[in-house]
Amino acid sequence: MSGPDRPALPVAIVGGLHADARRAAVARLLNDVPGSVVLHHDLATATAGTVVRTVRDATGILSAGEAPLVNDCACCALREDLVPELERLADSGGVPLAVVELWDSVEPKAMAEVVTAGGFTVTGVITAVDPALVLPYLGNGDDLAEGGLAAAATDQRTVADTFARQLEYAPVLALVDSPPGSPEADDEDRELLAQLHPTVRRVPIGHGDPAGAPPAPSPASGPGSGPASGPVPASGPGSGSVPAPSELARAALAGFDVEAAAAAQHPACALLPAEADAHGVATLVWHRRRPFHPERLYAALEDLTCAAARSRGRFWLAGKGDTLLHWDAAGGALCVESAGPWLASLPDAAWELVPPVRRAAAALDWHPEHGDRCQHLVFTSPGLDRDGLERLLESCLLTDAEYAAGQAAWERLPPAFDTLLEV
Repeated sequence: MSGPDRPALPVAIVGGLHADARRAAVARLLNDVPGSVVLHHDLATATAGTVVRTVRDATGILSAGEAPLVNDCACCALREDLVPELERLADSGGVPLAVVELWDSVEPKAMAEVVTAGGFTVTGVITAVDPALVLPYLGNGDDLAEGGLAAAATDQRTVADTFARQLEYAPVLALVDSPPGSPEADDEDRELLAQLHPTVRRVPIGHGDPAGAPPAPSPASGPGSGPASGPVPASGPGSGSVPAPSELARAALAGFDVEAAAAAQHPACALLPAEADAHGVATLVWHRRRPFHPERLYAALEDLTCAAARSRGRFWLAGKGDTLLHWDAAGGALCVESAGPWLASLPDAAWELVPPVRRAAAALDWHPEHGDRCQHLVFTSPGLDRDGLERLLESCLLTDAEYAAGQAAWERLPPAFDTLLEV
């Protein structure tokens, strides 16, 4: 059975480097959505040449198999194997929800796009998080390979940048309490999470024990709790009714827009956090209309990168007025790369080829002289030295005299970033 004849199969993606939290969230979904099935590809065996796939429901493993590596890349094997497995599940019928449980370092964006391209509907993307571990993971600059978490021999990601992308892509976070004997989350941990992703829907699920977990909180219980679904009907003997779905189940089936999620992560139109300061955690939003001096910014990169647990955004470098540059830092490591052109550098005819969301974002930043060229950087961290950080950033901008010299003079400034950008 294929194409339009295949029964609909909602797909929810659950991921996260916090493996215990992820497993707890998946167990909760199996309990809360009767008949649901979980697909998981274990990439830990990739060094032996295979990826182990399991399919299970609430009663245990239904099937298991191996997928061969593709181009020595475990994630590539996952991509090749995932859609055929979803097709087999859909053809079997009667599955109300397929939960794709990602392996530790697999990022949800890539898998959501694979599932959608395969003809399935992603109804939810959830990252499972232990709030007490957010700062330790965000500050971990180790390569994934050092912890056996790399998805390929060429995987150069770090724990921090991988965790940041997992956290910021998902519209839903399943919050799991630390296990007994481990440090518990405090107000600073919860505030850091809130400032890093202020628009996310946060769903507390306790310790993740479906049998002993308390009922899901009511929608009025706090931020990110989602729409009401009415009272839970009686479910005792003879009641003839079924309990209302849990908040996590509702989140997994709420719907997900893959294109909008990708746009929200693009440096040119990302939904960056707003100014905030609470419980010892602060977010500085720094927005200016003057380009950076390449040498002074390059000299300050280490201090700027280490100034906050997480920083991101877009910036404008004198001498590279056509190129929108992406700033992405976590764990003491910085990635700077080209994210395409500023729209102001494009001819009018090319604007028709630009997605509407990109044009709308540019319009919000538009300046009569510079167009959408600007500095828009956001720094989030406990103990953030806002004043010191602002002074350092300001010192990296062109001076009044340098700015007045104009673009022809800017082009002659030393190309300090060429090596970093691999120009």
